Amino acid sequence: MYDVVGVRFKKAGKIYYFDPGDLSIQKDDFVIVETVRGVEYGKAVVPRKQVDEHDVVLPLKKVVRIADQKDRMLVEENRQAAREAYDVCCDKVNEHNLDMKLVDVEYTFDRNKVIFYFTADGRVDFRELVKDLAAIFRTRIELRQIGVRDEAKMLGGIGPCGRMLCCSTFLGDFDPVSIKMAKDQNLSLNPTKISGLCGRLMCCLKYENDEYESAKEQLPDLGEVIETPMGKGKVVGLNILERVLQIEFKEQERVLEYTLEEIIKEGAFSVQSTD
Repeated sequence: MYDVVGVRFKKAGKIYYFDPGDLSIQKDDFVIVETVRGVEYGKAVVPRKQVDEHDVVLPLKKVVRIADQKDRMLVEENRQAAREAYDVCCDKVNEHNLDMKLVDVEYTFDRNKVIFYFTADGRVDFRELVKDLAAIFRTRIELRQIGVRDEAKMLGGIGPCGRMLCCSTFLGDFDPVSIKMAKDQNLSLNPTKISGLCGRLMCCLKYENDEYESAKEQLPDLGEVIETPMGKGKVVGLNILERVLQIEFKEQERVLEYTLEEIIKEGAFSVQSTD
């Protein structure tokens, strides 16, 4: 087992484990840590705890120290410098007539590197751009191409639900989302209804997907003929979350609703071909 603290570097970024050493680090403390990118400033969002060897990437990097006021001032200076670098880079992108969209700029805490995040439809030859930026900022330059979902996460915004985007507020990772999830939830397949600001399927389609899949395993399919307290009937409607079925009885020319519990006999319902 290893003693760790969980540190996050961006508001809704991934949580990384670090070795706290002898430091008394509390939740929400800001810390200075050593990372593969160099020295970084982050927030302890998971207090000291023990985790199994399989849950960490060895060797664990150490927390250098708890951040002080001087560190916070440096972070703010870096943010201001990043805003200025953004304007400079936009001018250079236009000057070189590059087909790319600059999204964000970030300085590492120790200012050994400045990272420019951008989106583009394909590959971009930005070698001349890098030379210009290196000459201006006199530090290591990294241009990192990101996807549209990452762009939405960085920029934020308000989703169709009226709330701030999930990706920019609490989602650390993007889960795969498929059109099948929308179909299983009986949602409109109109792209404007099920797509987020990024233009991709909304992340929230994943939230209830496990519940829908579990419910569908218990319920018959539309069009199946099953045994009911009123005899055989055809399933013409399903309320998946409430486990309610609409059953059509042709002989009686009516449709009745039954809960799954009313249909199930000894843990299963009887299904018969419609032929």
